[in-house]
Amino acid sequence: MKFLDLAKVHIRSGAGGAGCVSFRREKYVEYGGPDGGDGGGGGSVWAEAVDGLNTLIDFRYQQHFFAGNGQAGMGKQRTGADGKDIVLHVPAGTEILDEDQETVIADLTQVGDRVLLAEGGNGGWGNLHFKTSVNQAPRRANPGQPGVERTLWLRLKLIADAGLVGLPNAGKSTFLAATSNARPKIADYPFTTLHPNLGVVGVDDVEFVVADIPGLIGGAHEGRGLGDLFLGHVERCAVLLHLVDATSPSIAEDYRTIDAELAAYGGALADKPRVTALNKVDALDGDERAAARAELETAAGAPVYLMSGVSHEGVTDVLRALRAQIDADRLRHADAEREPQPWQP
Repeated sequence: MKFLDLAKVHIRSGAGGAGCVSFRREKYVEYGGPDGGDGGGGGSVWAEAVDGLNTLIDFRYQQHFFAGNGQAGMGKQRTGADGKDIVLHVPAGTEILDEDQETVIADLTQVGDRVLLAEGGNGGWGNLHFKTSVNQAPRRANPGQPGVERTLWLRLKLIADAGLVGLPNAGKSTFLAATSNARPKIADYPFTTLHPNLGVVGVDDVEFVVADIPGLIGGAHEGRGLGDLFLGHVERCAVLLHLVDATSPSIAEDYRTIDAELAAYGGALADKPRVTALNKVDALDGDERAAARAELETAAGAPVYLMSGVSHEGVTDVLRALRAQIDADRLRHADAEREPQPWQP
């Protein structure tokens, strides 16, 4: 299955059915009169987050979604049938944007979240509603209201606890493959990863989800390389794991490049808790490790972990550091939910 995280859809709710102008004409019925029924309501368009989806690929093959129109009213006070609703099934973590791709209409972060995108038109009144003492045979009925037509964008942001960032070939996919059952493509050339990958990682009997995104390069926020197109998938993460290639001749510069791109992207991504790890240390001897670690710690201004995704050296320590940050983030959210809300009349 291909990965698709942005889709454009055109939706239209159903129009309401028209009211009916009708009169009772049965033989031997003493008191005839208007008996036109109301039109049925038009169907609405909904979006719902469902389980089992992790891509928007279904919307590549169908972009137009039209709800059913309401049926017109009929004689004998019969109301027309309502139009059928239509539901867009999307994966959890999907944002629904207006046509300008900036206005967020809804953010479906949990399975079962549901939002009304376009409400169906009301059905028109039949002539029975217009009967009065001075107008006992009205010959008017309301038409149904038209449906709502709009163009929307669906943007998927994966739900993960930790996100991997770094330059191409920093070892992000190798780390994900070494710590989970995910099997991302791994090769010795840049930009091996072309779409995000998710893996369930476990440490000390605790599991969490890690997201691997394609590597960034300098100027990604201006569209270089794969650009910052996939950074949205780590916006929801509690912590970022920044991997730096220990065999690079410019370790400090590599770190600053990614740091600058995260800051240029915005969205408070640069302010997220971060665990910095020097990867591929199995290729260095003791003195080279110490020198590389000192250089990276100076650039990062924080402790640096040594690890190797190939030999699994230091991987457990890195996972425990990620877990600690994730637990702290969950605790902060739990405390925020327990805070008393101000009373409102």
